[in-house]
Parts: sequence; C-alpha cells; structure tokens
Amino acid sequence: MSDTGTGRQAGKRPPARERLLAAAARRFYADGVTATGIDTITAEAGVAKMSLYNNFTSKADLVRAYLEARHEEWRGLYRRRLAAATGGRDGVLAVFDAYADHAAFAYERGFRGCGLLNAAAELPAGDEGRAVVRRHKEEVESLLAGHVGEVLPGRPEEARAVAEHLAFLLEGAMARAGLEGAGTRLEHARAMAADLLGRL
Repeated sequence: MSDTGTGRQAGKRPPARERLLAAAARRFYADGVTATGIDTITAEAGVAKMSLYNNFTSKADLVRAYLEARHEEWRGLYRRRLAAATGGRDGVLAVFDAYADHAAFAYERGFRGCGLLNAAAELPAGDEGRAVVRRHKEEVESLLAGHVGEVLPGRPEEARAVAEHLAFLLEGAMARAGLEGAGTRLEHARAMAADLLGRL
C-alpha cells in the first residue's frame, strides 16, 4: 500500500482514507484486529476520530476495506510475477512467488503469515470480512486451476484436483512460514510444486 506511482505531488499528504487504511494495515497485521482499537488507528494515521467515521461506517467496515486492499495488493504482486511467465507451469509458480513476495515485506514485527487468514481467525462466523478472505482463497485456487489446465489440456478434473493439492501446499507453507517468521517454507513449497508439475 505504497503511495509511489500515484502521481501525487511531492510533500502532499495522502487523503485521510488512505492514511487510515495504511495505519490499519500496519496495526491489524502487527497486533491483530481485536487488539487494535479505533483510537490507535486514528492516532497513527494522524486524523481525528470523526474522520474515520466520515470514511468508514464502523470498525468492521474498516476491517473489510483492509482485507480487500490486502487482496488487491497480492493481486498486484501476482500480476507482476505473471508478466514473466511463459506457460502454465510458470503461472503456477507465479502464484507461489507472489506469496513469497508478500512474506518478504518489511513488517514492523516480522512476518506473521497470511494477514487475511490471521484476520479471519479473529472474526466471527458469518462476518463479511471472512467472506472477503474466502473469496481471495477461492480466487487463488481458481488461478492455480487455470494454470494447471494449461499443463494438462483436456483433463479438467485432474487439473482441478492438482490445483487443490497445490492450494493446500501453499496454505500449509504460509502457516509454517508465519510461525517461523521467515519465507523459507514458501521456497520449499515452490520447489515441491515445481517437482509435482514436472511429473505430470
């Protein structure tokens, strides 16, 4: 959620909504959704509390916006990786690389795993934020299925099964990487995915 490339004049402060989202992203990821209060976010963003409610209807609305922004951020990383891909195999690895890129960010308290899943674990069943996370994970698996489909043309059922396998591999690697605070498990998972694709 960087301001680079937006065409904004040097020295001009970003709009309050952007500052609030950036502050929420830092605090929610470092401290958790439940432990982070509105006062903490507004203080870090340098805005009045009323400014938050002028931009978001509630904390739940801010959480949802944070999750959607994180999804879009990942999609940007994936698109950049995909630009160098030359086929289905490279497309699958672009998905893994995009997750590794996210893990490599300079987080305030280190890498803690998938920010979307971390937040979803704190939200109650039926919360709209959980639906955002679910859609993200479904999209990732769908992207994997499309790429595997290029590797296995005319074999859609097998492609879907392999994509599910790869999605589980990726999620497991993210969970372990988050616990260990480093992206090493993602590198291992990428190598496993490449090996699996080589044997199809």
